[in-house]
Amino acid sequence: MKSLAVALPILSLVSTALAKTVTYDFNVTYTEANPDGQFSRRVIGINGKWPIPTIDVEKGDRLVVNLFNGLPDADTSLHFHGLFQNGTAHMDGPAKVTQCALGPGQRMTYNFTINQPGTYWYHSHVKGQYPDGIRGPLIVRDPKGPYAGKYDEEVIIALSDWYHDENPVLFSKFLSVGNPTGAEPVPNSALMNETQEMPFNVLPGKTYLVRMVNMAAFAAQYFWIEGHTMRIIEVDGEYTEEAEADMIYFTAAQRYSFLLTTRNDTSENFAIVGSMDQDLFDVVPDGLNPNVTGHLIYDASKPLPEPSFVDEFEPFDDFGLTPLDGEDLWEDPTYSFSLEVMMDNLGDGANYAFFNGFTYVAPKVPTLYTALKSGNLSLTPEIYGRDTIPHVFKHHDVVELIVNNNDPGKHPFHLHGHTFQLAYRSDVDAGLYDASDSSVTFAQKPMRRDTVLINPGGNMVLRFRADNPGVWLFHCHIEWHIQSGLIATFIEAPDVLQSTLKIPQDHLDVCNGQNLPAAGNAAGNTQDYLDLRGQNLSPAPLPAGFTARGIVALVFSVVAAFLGIAVIALYGSQELKQKAA
Repeated sequence: MKSLAVALPILSLVSTALAKTVTYDFNVTYTEANPDGQFSRRVIGINGKWPIPTIDVEKGDRLVVNLFNGLPDADTSLHFHGLFQNGTAHMDGPAKVTQCALGPGQRMTYNFTINQPGTYWYHSHVKGQYPDGIRGPLIVRDPKGPYAGKYDEEVIIALSDWYHDENPVLFSKFLSVGNPTGAEPVPNSALMNETQEMPFNVLPGKTYLVRMVNMAAFAAQYFWIEGHTMRIIEVDGEYTEEAEADMIYFTAAQRYSFLLTTRNDTSENFAIVGSMDQDLFDVVPDGLNPNVTGHLIYDASKPLPEPSFVDEFEPFDDFGLTPLDGEDLWEDPTYSFSLEVMMDNLGDGANYAFFNGFTYVAPKVPTLYTALKSGNLSLTPEIYGRDTIPHVFKHHDVVELIVNNNDPGKHPFHLHGHTFQLAYRSDVDAGLYDASDSSVTFAQKPMRRDTVLINPGGNMVLRFRADNPGVWLFHCHIEWHIQSGLIATFIEAPDVLQSTLKIPQDHLDVCNGQNLPAAGNAAGNTQDYLDLRGQNLSPAPLPAGFTARGIVALVFSVVAAFLGIAVIALYGSQELKQKAA
């Protein structure tokens, strides 16, 4: 079955209405799909269908999602990517962070008010599950927004990547001694609205608000519409001053909204192109088509053109965007720290991702639940577990986060619960950030967003205000890097949380129904929060002298040895047969 998809329309220019409650009943189930027309496989859908529904609300609405896990063999959860969850940190969704994952047959309700307009998405935050299909746009319309009345219609275009194998199969090969260099699985296809050959029907002389999100597990995409200019007005839920772009680079999890004004004639149609960034791939498989093509259709009776060849990708530089509110760089930080990114092997031979020498391992108790029950010790990072990579902020701290990407790859980093200011960005291969370098100049009115690309070998300075008590993840949004541990935990004003937040009973029932602890420190100790014996930890380091290259050599030596034994056995058996004859 090939998925049917079009550029998704949204009713625009609606009259202002009172805030309302919007309810969705979601049963997470398996179904079948063949989005690239090459291979039909099992996918994770909602209510027996895939692609999953777009969540559509207005600013000020209350969103209620009644979630039932109808999967017979897997846990699940939902994360509402980009929504701050002010006052509702327990609704953020990542398993072992703000909740227990729902086991098969379990149900719970997400219930919160949305006061931030913009383009978002939602997805499972359990065990790399969303690449298998549980991912969809979430749109918060703003009838009184600064660009209201400047367009005729809204549409959604969702970029994504697609694998023919299911995630558990890919993951078992990825994080293993058989893949000591940590090469990420390369997608089989690029998708646009979870299909290929997406039609976008337009009328001449009209202006469209195009909301775009990259829901990929791995691949960033270059995106452009031939013969047309895009006027960017929003990134990651933050309004920007209008900026013209011919091509946009979308990392995994980023969103852009732009105004698109169509031509005044209908003499031809135009290609809409997404092209996966192949620099991300260790090896480009033979025959891979990195592109996905849709069409801006003025007249369906006319030909649909093939995309023109592009000599070089020259995307718009999002670092130069200016927030529409003109907010200045926040004052000198009260809390400043660095996270250094690196990849390395541990004692099990697999390749992991690290912040400051630690790779994330989920605790036994959801970190939010630890914060709520730990009393005066809630401000002590150690209670949250060594390998959750915890950082504790006091209420209203101005936080400066320096990310040093000591890795030759690109990393799209996402922060839950906030947008951050892009204060400074180095060049590629600039090395570690040096505050004493006289050439370092901070942006005075930096753009804010919640997902940003850090250059290979470079660094970036981000700032945000700790004005949203909760437990928030900071992580690379390449799903393979999440699974290999490129996550840190930010515990924000836990003392304030203790007096303002109560976990609903149905959330606790999810833990209780699986005999999972819902109180205690990271090790599940409720008597002494400073006693971390039994906490979940990463595999031990490699023995001294071992390197990734050494592991590769060892693996191939073992394989060669087994092949040699097999050959000897084969010839030996043939000789025995000849003697017997």
